Amino acid sequence: MGDLLQPWHLVVLGVVAFLLFGAKRLPELGKGLGEGLKGFKEGIRGISEPTPPAPTVQQSAPPPPASTPVEPQIVRKD
Repeated sequence: MGDLLQPWHLVVLGVVAFLLFGAKRLPELGKGLGEGLKGFKEGIRGISEPTPPAPTVQQSAPPPPASTPVEPQIVRKD
């Protein structure tokens, strides 16, 4: 059982994958696999590590009111 991933086995698997998917699809499959593994690792980290506390937000004074109110203009099309 220890001889499962010998270099020749990996070469044969690579040739079979190349024949099945072709040269155009292999980079796309590799990219998708890499993104999936990255998301999986981030998900595992999120479960094992507690989330950091949210930073406190200080409220500032509201902006001063405008001196003249702005009225919406109604445009009629005949």
